[in-house]
Amino acid sequence: MSKIRVGVIFGGRSGEHEVSLRSAKSIINALDKNKYEAVPIGITKEGNWLTTNAALGLLPEALMSHPTTEAVALVGAPTHQGLIKLNGQKLSSGEKLDVIFPVLHGTYGEDGTIQGLLDLADIPYVGCGVLASATGMDKVVMKKLFVANRLPIGQFTWCLRSSWEKNRLSILSQIETEIGFPCFVKPANLGSSVGISKAKNLTQLEKAIGLAAKYDRKIIIEKGIDAREFEISVLGNDLPIASLPGEVIPGAEFYDYNDKYIDNKTQFEIPAKFPAERIAEIQKLAIQAFQAIDASGLARVDFFLDRDTGELLLNEINTMPGFTSISMYPRLWEASGIGYVELIDRLIELAIERHKEKSQNVTSFDPG
Repeated sequence: MSKIRVGVIFGGRSGEHEVSLRSAKSIINALDKNKYEAVPIGITKEGNWLTTNAALGLLPEALMSHPTTEAVALVGAPTHQGLIKLNGQKLSSGEKLDVIFPVLHGTYGEDGTIQGLLDLADIPYVGCGVLASATGMDKVVMKKLFVANRLPIGQFTWCLRSSWEKNRLSILSQIETEIGFPCFVKPANLGSSVGISKAKNLTQLEKAIGLAAKYDRKIIIEKGIDAREFEISVLGNDLPIASLPGEVIPGAEFYDYNDKYIDNKTQFEIPAKFPAERIAEIQKLAIQAFQAIDASGLARVDFFLDRDTGELLLNEINTMPGFTSISMYPRLWEASGIGYVELIDRLIELAIERHKEKSQNVTSFDPG
């Protein structure tokens, strides 16, 4: 039986470029070589697509500058379903891709852009479609969908960078009145805690909005609460399932980029110590959040548990979470009985299943 050719796309034009490399490296190394043939596809920070004929185990970091790389592109036409050299030639008949694992975090990867290209190319891919990816990336739209589905969230407001540049004083006054301090300021369309700050006064707030505005045209401001932080993994298409929850115990004042990827001071309790009734409540809410944005394949849902009120609040949903073997998404599934290699198998199967289901749609109309 021929192997399933899996295109693993990583890197990209995003502030989460380096996180993507780590995820892709773990996935490429974990793919069952008897079942799959990995086709590494790197996207540089400038947006150039590269591939290579080097060994399957080539590290993604090396791939980005490997001398045997070839500049390629994926064409949004179902007649190709594979990589094209930028000189206009198809690489070879063997370069057709059966499924793609787009391990791209953040903008130009997790936000629906690559998903739209893959839909046009008619290639199955792991993870959420265009709609869920776009709404899951935009924290403002995401929270509005949660509100529309009557899911519990914390207080928030938002502004555009263009408005901030023109009306700083009025926006600062509005945030101080409506949200108060402390508050958290974030780029609306980014992840991995890039560009996030905690503000305790107006001076810090102004600086925090300026930082977030470097990464996105839309800035979200959330009310700070004294809360425990939890994450839960969701897997599936139309009938998703949820893992056991895990608690994040930040090593810093809050779970920022350095705490996640550099300092290694954060502690995790997996699974979190909860009574069965609370676990069932969190799992139900995670699945509802998954369905609220019409997600598919995978997502990680993050929660707050207010220490004062005991209220469970949705924070956000991440449609392509970090995917190294020690990332929370796979660790939560391992604690729930699904190992890393099996998890990758299931995600590929879900991608193919979803593609087959979508292929049933009729694309022409006969009025007769």
